Amino acid sequence: MPAPRPRTDAWHAAPYDAALRSGGGPLYLRRDDGTAVELEVRRWCARADAADLTVVRRCEGAVLDIGCGPGRLVTALAERGVPGLGIDLSPAAVARTVRAGGTALRRSVFDRLPGDGRWDTALLIDGNIGIGGDPSALLRRVAQLVTPGGLLIAETAHADLDECARVRLDDGRGSSGAVFPWAWLGPRALARRAAAEGWRVTEEWSAGRRRFTALRPA
Repeated sequence: MPAPRPRTDAWHAAPYDAALRSGGGPLYLRRDDGTAVELEVRRWCARADAADLTVVRRCEGAVLDIGCGPGRLVTALAERGVPGLGIDLSPAAVARTVRAGGTALRRSVFDRLPGDGRWDTALLIDGNIGIGGDPSALLRRVAQLVTPGGLLIAETAHADLDECARVRLDDGRGSSGAVFPWAWLGPRALARRAAAEGWRVTEEWSAGRRRFTALRPA
């Protein structure tokens, strides 16, 4: 059965949808203490870049892109003839993915999904290891989605973080969304949490300013 579903509804409301429709933002993830991280909406809405392609080349079999956003990875996979499905709570994200030639559904990772237990590769890119604010619960859910020898590729923070905070989406112009939990993990924290949930790290790499970890069920 799917894991209990944490609150993720902020990702299908303004200002996130508005930022994706415009293709450029600005959009911030603002913490309760007032500090903010600018989200890379323009990069998300562009074609897959060189760092993204290091992920695409490592994908095996059928691919589930969790929190696919506007679908650049799903589209890049489709262009290579690789079967892939993106899931995202944002109608604007799903619409952009489909217009670009990818396949996407408006779903949460904690919903029942097509192909539960049969995905060869799962992706948690652009910080999506933070979905739900509980990376351990997310890792348990992904273990239910992939095949017994399946592959998970996650993008991590560069710094050695293991942090959860209450945040809201903010467009910097006075529009903000509901408060929800989010998490940030660096490579060592991901490896530690993954080992506790029955995953093993098989590869770590950097591309530009971004860092990635590949894992398989232990």
